[in-house]
Amino acid sequence: MSSPSPSREEGEDITLPTDLFTEPTDFRPADKPATTVSHTLTTAPFENLTLRLVGHNPLWGHMLWNAGRVVSTYLETHTGLVSGRRVLELGAGAGLPSLVCALRGAGEVVVTDYPDPELVSNLAHNVSTLPQPVQGSIVAKGYLWGRDVADLGDPFDTLILSDLLFNHSEHQALLRSVGSCLKKAADARALVFFTPHRPWLYEKDLAFFDVAREAGFAVGKVLEEVLIGPMFEEDPGDRELRKTVLGYEMRWKDIS
Repeated sequence: MSSPSPSREEGEDITLPTDLFTEPTDFRPADKPATTVSHTLTTAPFENLTLRLVGHNPLWGHMLWNAGRVVSTYLETHTGLVSGRRVLELGAGAGLPSLVCALRGAGEVVVTDYPDPELVSNLAHNVSTLPQPVQGSIVAKGYLWGRDVADLGDPFDTLILSDLLFNHSEHQALLRSVGSCLKKAADARALVFFTPHRPWLYEKDLAFFDVAREAGFAVGKVLEEVLIGPMFEEDPGDRELRKTVLGYEMRWKDIS
């Protein structure tokens, strides 16, 4: 049996330690600082972009993925998808493909990621590094897949989805957004570029396109590019697959 607590006279003052609720300095890991990464466009005037990446983010927005670089180059060389068109990027991270579209004459670009203030403000920062006349054609917004798209404006001619398919549980929500945002027009396209970073789950990545076909989309492969190496050399699984970027194009079926 424990000893009874000593009694306290009425009105007696008890002084608590001033640091009772103060965390030790090493209780939480220090925030990682933001980093920067460069990308040079492959067509004249060969602009060199310096993109800021958030220091760390559980949604992987702190990295510039290989698929983002590859789809950016693809957009440069397929000007019909960009010039004068209304473009939306979902899950943009640093927003490289959207910045490239703005530089290559898109009529309007909406670049989005999960509505986390740090992610969206970082996107806005990268937009602010573009030349002043170009900045007027692009805006950064927070958007949660599958939710109401009213704040994004009218339907889009071109959608960009770069390295999003690894998130298998969100395929349905992502597809709802694509269906709501892609213009019902014969020349409207959604570009889906990705790397199978977990080769043993490659079939689950590809399952996105099965659902897309059921939802009324035609799907076609437009690119397969094998890079020098994978993003994460130490990761397990087929190395050849992990260094490959696959590109698919989605359009509405039976629209003339």
